[in-house]
Formats: sequence, C-alpha cells, structure tokens
Amino acid sequence: MNAVRQPVPGIAAPRSADARRLGRLAIASLHAELACTPKPGLVTPFSRGSHSDMDAGTFLRSLFALRGYFVAIAQAGSNDAPFESLRSLGIAAEAAMLRATGGINTHRGAIFSLGLLVAQSARLRASGELPPSGDAVCRGVTQWRAALLDAPLNPASPGQRVRRRHAVPGVREQAAAGYPLLRDLALPTLQRVLHTTAHAEAAQVETLMTLIAHTVDLNLLHRGGDAGLAFAQGQARRFLAEGGIQQADWRERVAAIGQAFEQRRLSPGGSADLLACTWFLHLQERA
Repeated sequence: MNAVRQPVPGIAAPRSADARRLGRLAIASLHAELACTPKPGLVTPFSRGSHSDMDAGTFLRSLFALRGYFVAIAQAGSNDAPFESLRSLGIAAEAAMLRATGGINTHRGAIFSLGLLVAQSARLRASGELPPSGDAVCRGVTQWRAALLDAPLNPASPGQRVRRRHAVPGVREQAAAGYPLLRDLALPTLQRVLHTTAHAEAAQVETLMTLIAHTVDLNLLHRGGDAGLAFAQGQARRFLAEGGIQQADWRERVAAIGQAFEQRRLSPGGSADLLACTWFLHLQERA
C-alpha cells in the first residue's frame, strides 16, 4: 500500500488550476488599472498624478509582492474557508506590500475588495457555477456580511480617520451589501462601452469617471475634505453629462481634469481600486 503523502511543514500546498487562473486575472486587473491613461490624479506609467511618494515602479513592486496572495485567497475561497482565514491572508498581503514599497500604501483597498471578489469567484466555481456572473460574485460576498461588519478596523489608518470624521460608509459597508456600486453601476458601464466601442482603455476611463462621480471616495475626502470630494465628483459628472468618451477630445478633457486634480492634490484612489475590481469581474466572466 502506498503511504499517504503528508504536507511538508513550511511548504505551501499546491494550488488548483482555477486558483492560479484567478490569481493571474487579479494581477492583470491591477496592472490594467495602472496602465490605463489618462486618469485624473492617479499614478500611470507616464505620471505620478497627485502623488510625490510613488510612481509606476512602486506599483509594479507591489504587484510582484501580491502575486501569491491572490492565488492563496482564491484557493481559500474554493475551499469555502471562513472569513477569518481570508482576513489573515489579507493582513499578511498588506505586510508584504509595505515591505515591497518601503512602507507606501499602493494597494490596501485592492487587497481587501479584490481579494474578497477573487475568493467568492473561486467559491462559486467550486460549487459548479462556471463561470459565475459578476453580479453573482458581488452578491456572494454578502455571505460574509456579519463577519465583515464585526471585523476590527485600524483606527490609525487615514481612511478610518476620515470615515469617522465625516460619518460616511466605507468599502467595508460596500462589501457587506454585495458591492452595489460594482454590480449596478461600474460593471454595466464597462461592458456597455466595451460593446459599443471595443476600446478597453476608453471603457476603463468611462467606468473610472462614473465611479468618481458616484463614490464617497475616502482618498478624496482625506486629501481635500468635503470640498475636494464635491469638486472631483462635479468634474466627473460634467465630463459624463457632456458625452464622456463619446467626445472626440475625451482624452484632452480627462487630462485637463487631471491637471485640476493635481493642483488640489486630489487622488481618487478608492475609485481606482473599484476600477480594478470591475475589470476583474469582467475578465472572470470569460475565464
């Protein structure tokens, strides 16, 4: 009789093909968000945006450090692991990100939201739903609603300080509600523009501007207060009302908005995280 192979301490168990595929899609989605340009106030391969402490290289180092995390959380999702296991993976991933970037927060929001969506996509696939819709993945996150709302928060983080000061919901509440911003607004916008234009970057920019227009972005509140958030939302809404990417000079218009953001040091980082999540939801529907 062959002996049962025991796991070797300190060596990670093999990951399934689905987990590896979803992990690659998560990194590809974060890379697509970085590469998309123009993006008001945000880091691109050609600009630091409103940031003096990071550039595209900082983001690439972070992405390299996070590769294993998204595979691991996909595997945990396919194993129907409890929320606390997912949270522990996220905490370790954040530490890896900070080591890779010298303490700079490039992807904290994405570690949380994209990690949950990757885990839920993997869980649904393991239960036989191939491939799950983006809507199903978002709604599936509500299975962790109670644990999400009970999980401790870091009171020292800029996002949590802003959240308390302005008494506004954050991404945790979005997750607990099944990400209505993603399923009802961002993903339909992305897929509509892709269908009508077949232009990925235009679809991403339209989706980003839609998110900025409707999201209570804690990064904007942190950098600009209520006035900064209102300014950013107003600029995005005006761009969309005037035709969005249907305007022949849409790139120039977004670049001009970017200059105005940079003058005010505004950066819609929360919306950028949600853009990456939206792109992942789209990709995983086709994987």
